Parts: sequence; C-alpha cells; structure tokens
Amino acid sequence: MRLPACIVAALLLAATSAPAAEPQAASPTARVRVAFDRDGITATRTEGYADPATRRAITVDDPVRIASISKLVLSIGVMRLVEQGKLDLDADVSSALGWTLRNPAFPDRKITLRLLLSHTASLTDGAGYWQVPLDGEFRTLLDDPKAWDPAHAPGSYWRYANVGFPLIGAVMERATGERLDLLMQRLVLEPLDLRACYGWPSCDDATAARAVVLYRDGKPAVDDNQGRKPACGITKASDGSCDLSVWRAGKATNVFGPQGGLRISAAGLSKIGRLLLGDGMVDGVRLLTPESVRAMIGPEWSLKDGNGLTLEEDDPIRATKGFTCRYGLAVQTLASGLPECGDNPFGDGVPRVGHSGNAYGLLAGLWVDRKAGTGVVYFSTGNDKPEAGERSAFSRVEEQSALGW
Repeated sequence: MRLPACIVAALLLAATSAPAAEPQAASPTARVRVAFDRDGITATRTEGYADPATRRAITVDDPVRIASISKLVLSIGVMRLVEQGKLDLDADVSSALGWTLRNPAFPDRKITLRLLLSHTASLTDGAGYWQVPLDGEFRTLLDDPKAWDPAHAPGSYWRYANVGFPLIGAVMERATGERLDLLMQRLVLEPLDLRACYGWPSCDDATAARAVVLYRDGKPAVDDNQGRKPACGITKASDGSCDLSVWRAGKATNVFGPQGGLRISAAGLSKIGRLLLGDGMVDGVRLLTPESVRAMIGPEWSLKDGNGLTLEEDDPIRATKGFTCRYGLAVQTLASGLPECGDNPFGDGVPRVGHSGNAYGLLAGLWVDRKAGTGVVYFSTGNDKPEAGERSAFSRVEEQSALGW
C-alpha cells in the first residue's frame, strides 16, 4: 500500500528535524543490596547474574572482589595487632619493614601506620602498586620519584594512595611472621565466621566456585572461575609460576590485594558493618574495643583550605572533586557538610561511616549510621561508563543503590 504524499513528507520532516537520542549508559550486569541493623540482616534485594556466561543468578552470598572496601577490613586487622601490642600506629614503620621508608623531599619526616591508613603519608600511585610479582620486592617501587608527592610533607595533605596498603601489609607480616592472607583469616575473617579471603588461596573450594565474575568492556576481567577454585588466584611470580613457598615476609604483600583484593559476599560484608555498629562486637564476638573503632572512624583528616585532593586520581568514573572530604583509618565519613564536597549520596545529610569500592566495573559501598544503628551494603557490576550522580560526586547507580533502587 502506498502512503499519501502528505504523510510521507511529514515522516521525512520528523526524521530529519528530530534531535538524535543521547547514548544511554549500559545497565549493570548484577546488583545486590543488603540492609542491616545491629542484630542482623533486615532486607535484601538482588538483580542480574553472578556469571552471565552461565546465567547463574546473583545472590547475597556470592563472593565478589569488593575493591577498596578491602582497606577498611584490613584496618580492622591492624587495630587487632595494635591492641595486642604488636604494632604502634605512631611508630616509624621503617623499623618493622627493615628498611627506611622516606619521602625523598622530606627525609626527616617519619612515616607511620596512622599516615598510611589515612592516605596522608605523601605517597602517590604514580609508580603503580599492583605489578610486583610473588617473588619480587615491593620496596623497589618506592625508588621511583613518581611514587612520592614532592610538594607536601607526610601528615600535611590527603591524597588517595593504594600503594600504602601493601606497605601496611608488609608491616603486618614482619610483625607476626605470617603470610598476609592467612593472617587476615586468623585476625578477622575466621573469628567472624566469614567465608572470605584476600586472594583465592585462603578461600575454600565451595566459596571460590560461587565467585561473581567482573566484566569490563563486555568481557570477563576478574574471577571467571568457571565453578572451581583457581589454580593460582594471586599475582604470579616473574616466571609465571605460583609456588607460595617462595613467600617472604614483607616482600610482596600486594599479591594478596590488601588494597582491593578481598573476596567477600554482601551478606558477609554486612557483618563487618554490624561490627562497626556494635563498637567492635558482633553476634557475641568481641573483635575490637570501642576505643579502636572510634580511632578507625576518626577523622584523621577533614578538607580545609585545600589540604587534600578529595578524589582518587586514577578513577575515571568518579572524576568529580569532593568525593572524599573526611577520612579516618581506612574509614570514610559521608555527608561531611564541608564546602565543595559531594559526599552525600544518600541525599539526607546523615553522617554515615564506611568505605566505597570501584574496580573492574564494580561499584560498591558499605555505609553505617551509627546513631540510628542501621547500615547498608551494595554493589553493582558491569559499570563501564556509569552516569554521573544527580546529588553527589558518586555515580547515579551508587546513589540509587544507597536508597534501594
């Protein structure tokens, strides 16, 4: 059937004059949210696939590489060793490391665990932090001038630095003689009955089989375990081998991912949140003293007169200033209310404490309202190019996840 000429003309006009639709951000591959209070989980929500290739549905019990929330959990391990008298937050870490750690521009300023945990040690990620092999020496990275901020002395400026956390792990290993992943099992994960691990070697087979696969650019990037525990599961040695007998205390703790390599489920992570709500106690287990929890929360640093960057420099997603404006010992405080800050993803002005995570397409958060006694864990995967947030420096999907989407 032939359309009348007037209708054809109208259709052509509409096609040529209508504005082109803006490209839409891809939907996350999976989303998980767990709400909780001091007594336990109060609500859950899941959507999508833990493994898109097999169409295995995501659950709150599936372990995921939780990115920088790993730092908060590591801090709990540090504080346990501080309570035991094996570490000192304010001692020069050079003594524990067995070599001198100094910013070349400020050779007389000591660097401490407190500075490393709070991202005020004058380190940068310019020289990397992930690439040292199992048989390598992490300290060689610090010989590169790009590893240091030459303009700001230790303790004077906040600059997010993943590189500090393998150094923290090295101090922990040297103080105890234990391999970092096994040490964190003993100090934190096993006492809380968590099926979790820093790198896959210390996780059981069943947990590894349920791993959430992280995709980047439409392809599996991390933890495509295909239903079984990986043969290695950490950064390999320089010859490609994965013999853990070559481990040496304090040499290459980056291989276990202290800055971002914790595999833990949303349900498991909610117990970490409940520990913060319970002043160091959860389900009858006293892991930390209330004083240690308060020390973690701090803050050690708050934005004032340009004394920090307020964003992670190599984060292509959250490139807006004001993402972090108040920070303790690997614990961020939201809704600081400080000028030029976009740290209010919930939109209600309530100061919550916890940490965010962002790597390999995953966006995550653990946030607790200690006054109300409530909290939330969320993560979403497959976020290659998420939309900017509407009310904060966080992405839109994080803002939605915070409130339940």
